[in-house]
Amino acid sequence: MKAEVIIIGGGLMGLTTAVYLGLRGVKAIVLEKDSPGRHASGVDAGGLRQLNRHMDEIPLCIESSKIWKDIRALVDNDCDVEFSGQLRVAQSDEQLVTLQKRVDELQAKGFYHERIIDKDTLYHLVPHLVPGCVGAVYNPDDGSARPFHAATAFRHKASELGAKIHSGVVVKNIEKIDGGWQLTTNLGIYQAATIVNCAGAWANKIASVFDESVPLVPQAPMLMVTERLPPFLKPVVGVEGHKLSFKQMQNGTVIIGGAHLAHLDMQQQKTEIDFTQLKISAQTVSTFFPKMGAVRIVRTWAGIEAFMPDNIPVIGPSAKAEGVFHAFGFSAHGFQLSPIVGRIISELILDGKTTLPIKPFDIGRFQ
Repeated sequence: MKAEVIIIGGGLMGLTTAVYLGLRGVKAIVLEKDSPGRHASGVDAGGLRQLNRHMDEIPLCIESSKIWKDIRALVDNDCDVEFSGQLRVAQSDEQLVTLQKRVDELQAKGFYHERIIDKDTLYHLVPHLVPGCVGAVYNPDDGSARPFHAATAFRHKASELGAKIHSGVVVKNIEKIDGGWQLTTNLGIYQAATIVNCAGAWANKIASVFDESVPLVPQAPMLMVTERLPPFLKPVVGVEGHKLSFKQMQNGTVIIGGAHLAHLDMQQQKTEIDFTQLKISAQTVSTFFPKMGAVRIVRTWAGIEAFMPDNIPVIGPSAKAEGVFHAFGFSAHGFQLSPIVGRIISELILDGKTTLPIKPFDIGRFQ
Protein backbone atom coordinates (compact mmCIF):
# COMPACT_ATOMS: atom_id res chain seq x y z
CA MET A 1 0.00 0.00 0.00
CA LYS A 2 1.32 3.45 -0.91
CA ALA A 3 0.79 6.95 0.47
CA GLU A 4 2.47 10.31 0.30
CA VAL A 5 2.99 10.23 4.08
CA ILE A 6 2.96 7.35 6.54
CA ILE A 7 2.58 8.21 10.22
CA ILE A 8 3.77 5.60 12.71
CA GLY A 9 1.65 5.91 15.86
CA GLY A 10 -2.06 6.58 16.22
CA GLY A 11 -2.00 8.71 19.36
CA LEU A 12 -2.87 12.40 19.36
CA MET A 13 0.43 13.46 17.78
CA GLY A 14 -0.08 11.12 14.84
CA LEU A 15 -3.77 11.93 14.50
CA THR A 16 -3.31 15.71 14.64
CA THR A 17 -0.58 15.44 12.01
CA ALA A 18 -2.97 13.48 9.81
CA VAL A 19 -5.65 16.15 10.31
CA TYR A 20 -3.39 19.04 9.34
CA LEU A 21 -2.04 17.15 6.33
CA GLY A 22 -5.62 16.35 5.31
CA LEU A 23 -6.59 20.01 5.51
CA ARG A 24 -3.97 20.63 2.84
CA GLY A 25 -5.03 17.76 0.64
CA VAL A 26 -2.53 15.10 1.72
CA LYS A 27 -4.15 11.78 2.64
CA ALA A 28 -1.82 10.06 5.09
CA ILE A 29 -1.81 6.49 6.31
CA VAL A 30 -1.59 6.12 10.10
CA LEU A 31 -0.16 2.84 11.36
CA GLU A 32 -1.05 1.97 14.95
CA LYS A 33 0.16 -1.26 16.53
CA ASP A 34 -2.76 -1.38 18.97
CA SER A 35 -5.76 0.95 18.79
CA PRO A 36 -5.60 4.76 18.44
CA GLY A 37 -4.92 6.48 21.76
CA ARG A 38 -4.49 3.18 23.56
CA HIS A 39 -1.40 3.87 25.65
CA ALA A 40 -0.99 7.58 26.39
CA SER A 41 -3.25 9.95 24.48
CA GLY A 42 -6.54 8.38 25.50
CA VAL A 43 -5.69 7.63 29.11
CA ASP A 44 -3.90 10.74 30.42
CA ALA A 45 -5.34 13.49 32.62
CA GLY A 46 -6.31 15.75 29.72
CA GLY A 47 -4.52 18.81 31.05
CA LEU A 48 -4.52 21.96 28.92
CA ARG A 49 -1.66 23.60 30.74
CA GLN A 50 0.54 26.57 29.97
CA LEU A 51 1.36 27.02 33.66
CA ASN A 52 4.80 25.93 34.84
CA ARG A 53 5.97 24.69 31.44
CA HIS A 54 9.58 24.35 30.37
CA MET A 55 10.66 27.70 28.96
CA ASP A 56 11.36 26.24 25.52
CA GLU A 57 7.82 24.87 25.27
CA ILE A 58 6.02 28.10 26.07
CA PRO A 59 5.77 29.54 22.52
CA LEU A 60 4.26 26.25 21.35
CA CYS A 61 1.93 26.09 24.37
CA ILE A 62 0.58 29.55 23.66
CA GLU A 63 -0.13 28.74 20.02
CA SER A 64 -1.69 25.40 20.93
CA SER A 65 -3.91 27.08 23.51
CA LYS A 66 -5.38 29.23 20.72
CA ILE A 67 -6.30 26.07 18.81
CA TRP A 68 -7.86 24.38 21.84
CA LYS A 69 -10.01 27.46 22.50
CA ASP A 70 -11.67 26.94 19.13
CA ILE A 71 -11.20 23.19 18.86
CA ARG A 72 -14.67 22.61 17.41
CA ALA A 73 -13.66 24.60 14.33
CA LEU A 74 -10.85 22.10 13.74
CA VAL A 75 -12.43 18.73 14.56
CA ASP A 76 -16.20 19.44 14.73
CA ASN A 77 -16.24 18.47 18.43
CA ASP A 78 -15.60 20.43 21.61
CA CYS A 79 -13.68 17.49 23.18
CA ASP A 80 -15.30 18.49 26.49
CA VAL A 81 -12.87 21.38 26.80
CA GLU A 82 -13.21 23.57 29.89
CA PHE A 83 -11.06 26.62 30.62
CA SER A 84 -11.50 27.03 34.35
CA GLY A 85 -7.93 28.05 35.15
CA GLN A 86 -5.00 26.34 36.82
CA LEU A 87 -2.94 27.32 39.83
CA ARG A 88 0.07 26.14 41.81
CA VAL A 89 -0.29 26.73 45.53
CA ALA A 90 2.42 28.15 47.80
CA GLN A 91 2.37 27.01 51.44
CA SER A 92 5.02 29.46 52.61
CA ASP A 93 6.39 32.90 51.82
CA GLU A 94 9.59 31.24 50.62
CA GLN A 95 7.66 29.19 48.07
CA LEU A 96 5.77 32.28 46.96
CA VAL A 97 9.08 34.07 46.35
CA THR A 98 10.20 31.13 44.21
CA LEU A 99 7.01 31.33 42.17
CA GLN A 100 7.41 35.10 41.83
CA LYS A 101 10.91 34.63 40.42
CA ARG A 102 9.45 32.32 37.81
CA VAL A 103 6.84 34.94 36.84
CA ASP A 104 9.53 37.63 36.66
CA GLU A 105 11.63 35.44 34.38
CA LEU A 106 8.67 34.82 32.10
CA GLN A 107 7.79 38.49 31.90
CA ALA A 108 11.39 39.38 31.08
CA LYS A 109 11.01 37.11 28.04
CA GLY A 110 7.70 38.69 27.05
CA PHE A 111 5.31 36.06 28.45
CA TYR A 112 2.47 37.23 30.70
CA HIS A 113 0.21 34.20 31.02
CA GLU A 114 1.25 33.46 34.63
CA ARG A 115 0.58 35.76 37.55
CA ILE A 116 0.86 35.67 41.32
CA ILE A 117 -2.36 35.79 43.32
CA ASP A 118 -2.61 36.58 47.01
CA LYS A 119 -4.13 34.51 49.80
CA ASP A 120 -7.59 36.05 49.57
CA THR A 121 -7.83 35.47 45.82
CA LEU A 122 -6.57 31.91 46.24
CA TYR A 123 -9.25 31.01 48.79
CA HIS A 124 -11.92 32.71 46.70
CA LEU A 125 -10.95 30.42 43.80
CA VAL A 126 -10.39 27.31 45.96
CA PRO A 127 -12.50 27.69 49.11
CA HIS A 128 -12.05 24.06 50.21
CA LEU A 129 -8.25 24.28 50.27
CA VAL A 130 -6.69 23.61 53.68
CA PRO A 131 -6.12 26.83 55.67
CA GLY A 132 -2.64 28.32 55.94
CA CYS A 133 -1.55 28.65 52.31
CA VAL A 134 -0.19 32.08 51.34
CA GLY A 135 -0.88 32.46 47.61
CA ALA A 136 -0.31 30.83 44.24
CA VAL A 137 0.80 31.28 40.68
CA TYR A 138 -2.25 31.28 38.42
CA ASN A 139 -3.25 31.13 34.77
CA PRO A 140 -6.99 31.67 34.22
CA ASP A 141 -6.74 30.44 30.60
CA ASP A 142 -5.68 26.88 31.42
CA GLY A 143 -8.07 23.97 31.77
CA SER A 144 -8.69 20.42 30.63
CA ALA A 145 -10.41 18.19 28.08
CA ARG A 146 -11.41 14.55 27.98
CA PRO A 147 -8.56 12.56 26.42
CA PHE A 148 -10.63 9.73 24.94
CA HIS A 149 -13.13 12.17 23.46
CA ALA A 150 -10.30 14.24 21.96
CA ALA A 151 -8.54 11.22 20.47
CA THR A 152 -11.83 10.04 19.00
CA ALA A 153 -12.62 13.47 17.54
CA PHE A 154 -9.20 13.80 15.89
CA ARG A 155 -9.44 10.25 14.54
CA HIS A 156 -12.85 10.92 13.00
CA LYS A 157 -11.69 14.21 11.50
CA ALA A 158 -8.53 12.66 10.05
CA SER A 159 -10.63 9.93 8.44
CA GLU A 160 -13.11 12.47 7.09
CA LEU A 161 -10.19 14.30 5.43
CA GLY A 162 -9.01 11.12 3.74
CA ALA A 163 -6.52 9.60 6.15
CA LYS A 164 -6.48 5.81 6.43
CA ILE A 165 -6.00 4.62 10.00
CA HIS A 166 -4.82 1.03 10.24
CA SER A 167 -4.91 -0.58 13.69
CA GLY A 168 -3.02 -3.69 14.73
CA VAL A 169 -0.10 -2.91 12.40
CA VAL A 170 3.38 -3.51 13.83
CA VAL A 171 6.29 -2.01 11.89
CA LYS A 172 9.05 -4.62 11.70
CA ASN A 173 11.51 -3.04 9.29
CA ILE A 174 12.09 0.21 7.41
CA GLU A 175 14.37 0.51 4.38
CA LYS A 176 15.25 3.18 1.86
CA ILE A 177 13.87 2.72 -1.66
CA ASP A 178 13.75 4.90 -4.75
CA GLY A 179 11.51 7.84 -4.00
CA GLY A 180 11.12 7.21 -0.30
CA TRP A 181 10.74 4.42 2.22
CA GLN A 182 9.39 0.90 2.48
CA LEU A 183 7.91 -0.38 5.70
CA THR A 184 7.57 -4.08 6.33
CA THR A 185 4.81 -4.85 8.83
CA ASN A 186 2.95 -7.84 10.21
CA LEU A 187 0.15 -7.02 7.77
CA GLY A 188 2.13 -6.36 4.62
CA ILE A 189 4.26 -3.77 2.85
CA TYR A 190 3.70 -0.01 2.93
CA GLN A 191 5.56 2.62 0.91
CA ALA A 192 5.74 6.40 1.24
CA ALA A 193 7.93 9.35 0.36
CA THR A 194 7.73 10.60 3.95
CA ILE A 195 7.64 8.93 7.38
CA VAL A 196 6.55 10.57 10.64
CA ASN A 197 7.64 8.89 13.87
CA CYS A 198 4.90 9.45 16.46
CA ALA A 199 5.39 6.09 18.15
CA GLY A 200 5.40 7.37 21.73
CA ALA A 201 7.11 5.05 24.19
CA TRP A 202 8.19 2.89 21.22
CA ALA A 203 9.59 5.81 19.19
CA ASN A 204 13.23 5.06 19.97
CA LYS A 205 12.89 1.73 18.15
CA ILE A 206 11.86 3.67 15.04
CA ALA A 207 14.53 6.35 15.52
CA SER A 208 17.20 3.67 15.86
CA VAL A 209 16.47 2.48 12.32
CA PHE A 210 17.85 5.83 11.15
CA ASP A 211 20.84 5.66 13.51
CA GLU A 212 19.22 8.26 15.78
CA SER A 213 18.86 6.37 19.03
CA VAL A 214 17.89 8.63 21.93
CA PRO A 215 17.81 8.11 25.74
CA LEU A 216 14.05 7.65 25.86
CA VAL A 217 12.69 5.97 29.00
CA PRO A 218 9.18 4.46 28.97
CA GLN A 219 7.30 5.06 32.22
CA ALA A 220 3.73 4.61 33.42
CA PRO A 221 2.22 7.58 35.32
CA MET A 222 -0.76 6.61 37.46
CA LEU A 223 -4.12 8.33 37.82
CA MET A 224 -7.09 7.91 40.13
CA VAL A 225 -10.70 8.95 39.74
CA THR A 226 -13.22 9.34 42.57
CA GLU A 227 -16.92 8.83 42.91
CA ARG A 228 -19.10 11.73 41.79
CA LEU A 229 -19.25 14.68 44.18
CA PRO A 230 -21.26 17.90 44.27
CA PRO A 231 -19.37 20.74 42.51
CA PHE A 232 -16.71 22.23 44.81
CA LEU A 233 -13.71 23.04 42.59
CA LYS A 234 -13.28 24.93 39.31
CA PRO A 235 -9.54 25.38 38.61
CA VAL A 236 -6.98 22.61 38.29
CA VAL A 237 -4.80 22.60 41.41
CA GLY A 238 -1.13 21.76 41.93
CA VAL A 239 1.02 22.44 44.98
CA GLU A 240 4.60 23.67 44.99
CA GLY A 241 6.91 20.95 46.31
CA HIS A 242 4.37 18.13 45.91
CA LYS A 243 3.42 15.69 43.16
CA LEU A 244 -0.20 16.66 42.71
CA SER A 245 -2.61 17.39 39.89
CA PHE A 246 -6.18 17.72 41.17
CA LYS A 247 -9.30 18.62 39.20
CA GLN A 248 -13.04 18.09 39.28
CA MET A 249 -14.64 17.08 35.99
CA GLN A 250 -18.01 18.15 34.62
CA ASN A 251 -19.68 14.98 35.91
CA GLY A 252 -18.48 15.59 39.49
CA THR A 253 -15.66 13.03 39.57
CA VAL A 254 -12.23 14.16 40.68
CA ILE A 255 -9.14 13.11 38.73
CA ILE A 256 -5.97 12.86 40.80
CA GLY A 257 -2.52 12.67 39.25
CA GLY A 258 0.96 13.82 40.02
CA ALA A 259 3.37 11.57 38.08
CA HIS A 260 3.55 8.73 40.60
CA LEU A 261 4.61 5.71 38.57
CA ALA A 262 3.19 2.22 38.14
CA HIS A 263 5.35 -0.85 37.60
CA LEU A 264 5.89 -1.28 33.86
CA ASP A 265 6.64 -4.38 31.83
CA MET A 266 7.42 -3.08 28.34
CA GLN A 267 7.84 -6.54 26.85
CA GLN A 268 4.29 -7.47 27.83
CA GLN A 269 3.04 -3.87 27.46
CA LYS A 270 1.46 -4.14 30.88
CA THR A 271 1.33 -1.90 33.91
CA GLU A 272 0.77 -2.85 37.54
CA ILE A 273 -0.52 -0.21 39.94
CA ASP A 274 1.88 0.66 42.77
CA PHE A 275 -0.52 1.15 45.67
CA THR A 276 2.27 2.34 47.95
CA GLN A 277 2.76 5.33 45.67
CA LEU A 278 -0.98 5.85 45.29
CA LYS A 279 -1.25 6.00 49.05
CA ILE A 280 1.23 8.88 49.04
CA SER A 281 -0.85 10.61 46.40
CA ALA A 282 -4.08 10.06 48.38
CA GLN A 283 -2.45 11.40 51.55
CA THR A 284 -1.33 14.52 49.68
CA VAL A 285 -4.88 15.08 48.48
CA SER A 286 -6.31 14.63 51.98
CA THR A 287 -3.75 17.03 53.40
CA PHE A 288 -4.69 19.85 51.06
CA PHE A 289 -8.38 19.01 50.69
CA PRO A 290 -9.51 17.52 54.03
CA LYS A 291 -13.05 16.94 52.70
CA MET A 292 -11.57 14.30 50.36
CA GLY A 293 -10.51 12.03 53.23
CA ALA A 294 -13.68 9.94 53.16
CA VAL A 295 -14.23 10.00 49.39
CA ARG A 296 -14.08 6.69 47.53
CA ILE A 297 -11.62 6.01 44.72
CA VAL A 298 -13.50 4.09 42.03
CA ARG A 299 -10.76 3.43 39.49
CA THR A 300 -6.99 3.63 39.03
CA TRP A 301 -4.99 3.23 35.84
CA ALA A 302 -1.69 3.99 34.16
CA GLY A 303 -0.75 4.85 30.58
CA ILE A 304 2.62 4.18 28.96
CA GLU A 305 4.50 7.40 28.22
CA ALA A 306 7.84 8.32 26.65
CA PHE A 307 10.08 10.36 28.95
CA MET A 308 13.18 12.26 27.85
CA PRO A 309 16.10 13.11 30.17
CA ASP A 310 15.62 16.87 29.66
CA ASN A 311 11.83 16.51 30.00
CA ILE A 312 11.07 18.12 26.63
CA PRO A 313 10.11 16.32 23.41
CA VAL A 314 11.72 15.61 20.09
CA ILE A 315 9.97 17.58 17.34
CA GLY A 316 11.35 18.07 13.86
CA PRO A 317 13.13 16.49 10.92
CA SER A 318 15.54 13.61 11.21
CA ALA A 319 19.16 14.73 11.39
CA LYS A 320 20.25 11.78 9.27
CA ALA A 321 17.44 10.60 6.96
CA GLU A 322 15.69 12.68 4.32
CA GLY A 323 11.92 12.48 4.41
CA VAL A 324 11.75 11.39 8.07
CA PHE A 325 10.25 13.49 10.86
CA HIS A 326 9.91 12.90 14.61
CA ALA A 327 7.35 13.93 17.22
CA PHE A 328 7.71 11.98 20.47
CA GLY A 329 9.03 12.06 24.02
CA PHE A 330 6.45 14.40 25.52
CA SER A 331 7.20 13.22 29.06
CA ALA A 332 3.56 13.08 30.24
CA HIS A 333 2.69 16.63 29.22
CA GLY A 334 2.00 16.38 25.49
CA PHE A 335 -1.80 16.49 25.46
CA GLN A 336 -1.99 20.27 25.39
CA LEU A 337 0.71 20.51 22.71
CA SER A 338 -0.80 17.96 20.33
CA PRO A 339 -2.65 20.28 17.91
CA ILE A 340 0.32 22.59 17.40
CA VAL A 341 2.69 19.66 16.98
CA GLY A 342 0.50 18.25 14.23
CA ARG A 343 0.49 21.64 12.52
CA ILE A 344 4.26 22.00 12.84
CA ILE A 345 4.99 18.57 11.37
CA SER A 346 2.61 19.20 8.47
CA GLU A 347 4.35 22.53 7.77
CA LEU A 348 7.78 20.92 7.85
CA ILE A 349 6.63 18.22 5.40
CA LEU A 350 4.80 20.49 2.96
CA ASP A 351 6.64 23.82 3.32
CA GLY A 352 10.06 22.74 4.55
CA LYS A 353 9.81 25.15 7.49
CA THR A 354 7.72 26.36 10.40
CA THR A 355 7.44 29.79 11.95
CA LEU A 356 7.56 28.40 15.48
CA PRO A 357 10.85 27.94 17.41
CA ILE A 358 11.55 24.20 17.43
CA LYS A 359 15.34 24.16 17.57
CA PRO A 360 15.40 23.13 21.27
CA PHE A 361 13.49 19.96 20.30
CA ASP A 362 15.94 18.82 17.59
CA ILE A 363 16.80 15.13 17.83
CA GLY A 364 20.42 16.06 17.19
CA ARG A 365 20.77 17.29 20.77
CA PHE A 366 21.23 13.68 21.84
CA GLN A 367 23.74 12.66 19.18
